[in-house]
Amino acid sequence: MIDKIRSADRRRVSMLTSVGDRFRALPKWQQAAAIVALVAFLYYLPLLGIPGLTWLRTDSIAGGNNWAGVLFVCAIYVLVAIGLNVVVGLAGLLDLGYIGFFAIGAYSVALFGSVNSPVVKWIQQEFDLPPTWAVTWAVCLLLSIVLTLISGVLLGWPTLRLRGDYLAIVTLGFGEIIRIVARNATGLTNGPQGISAIPGPEGPPSGDNKVFGLIDAKPWYWLAITMVLLMVFLVRRLEHSRVGRAWLAVREDEDAAAVMGVYPFKAKLWAFAIGAALGGLSGFLFGSRNAFIDPTQFNANLSILFVAMVVVGGSGNMIGVSLGAVLLAYLPERFREVADYRWLAFGLAMVLVMILRPQGLIPSRRRARELKDRAAAAEEAPAHV
Repeated sequence: MIDKIRSADRRRVSMLTSVGDRFRALPKWQQAAAIVALVAFLYYLPLLGIPGLTWLRTDSIAGGNNWAGVLFVCAIYVLVAIGLNVVVGLAGLLDLGYIGFFAIGAYSVALFGSVNSPVVKWIQQEFDLPPTWAVTWAVCLLLSIVLTLISGVLLGWPTLRLRGDYLAIVTLGFGEIIRIVARNATGLTNGPQGISAIPGPEGPPSGDNKVFGLIDAKPWYWLAITMVLLMVFLVRRLEHSRVGRAWLAVREDEDAAAVMGVYPFKAKLWAFAIGAALGGLSGFLFGSRNAFIDPTQFNANLSILFVAMVVVGGSGNMIGVSLGAVLLAYLPERFREVADYRWLAFGLAMVLVMILRPQGLIPSRRRARELKDRAAAAEEAPAHV
């Protein structure tokens, strides 16, 4: 049975490789046309009504969630996976506390943008401002990115000298510390009561909001997918830059990279900071859309789920991690009729992927070659003993 599954997986990989090679062989204008068509389809998804594809909608089943709302969650998870892929896939750092940066991004817009925030109320009192005053949504966006960038540097500066499991444990502790602080610092975050009235692009939640309201999630999805496409472009450019090559060198052999002139600590700190900023951006969009957050939304289980997206999809490949994020966000919503067995199915799927496809569903081509070379070297080693 296992051999048949492996054989089917090899055929799948061969087909994907063939499709990729054919796409790269196309003229530039045809590649551009295909990319434009894909982007147009992504923007069309909330309106999906093509005969034969409507069964994909989560609201096509009894008790299913809003289709556009699920797409928004998928887009947020893809943004998270892209940021975590910088840390795990490109720089080779195991971060189990990524939920901490996600929470900081969400609390940034809540603390400075909501009129119900203790921080905003204190500023109103200190500077004699009207009770409706709060920091605007656009400024909160910049604040969330800056604060998570700084938090990534502050966490990475003392901890990135650690490696492997030790770094993973420290980052897991960081994620829990952020959640516990959010729960216990009642004078700052309202504690377990959370913060409501978090603003969107049109301001605080209101029936007067014509575009970014609480009911219609389509504009929120379009905003999130726009952010995703922009970050894909920027991270792709960064991956092929000098910084990206330094990350790959550090990931493969930190000592050899240092000998060749790469400063490993600096490269890892850059990866940590950039990954943190992307996590903060995704948390910012999450908080704005929900208009309410509390500490229970940022638990360790979600952080492990974030890492699973990268591992299942294919560490080091943005297409792969995006696919992993979409699958782990969409499938539980689409098959809600077996909701009681969702976590069992998730666990079995993880075990099968790790056994049959440890490099992920769509691994990085460079990473796949590296794993193949290592396997070949391991097979040849006993022959020389």
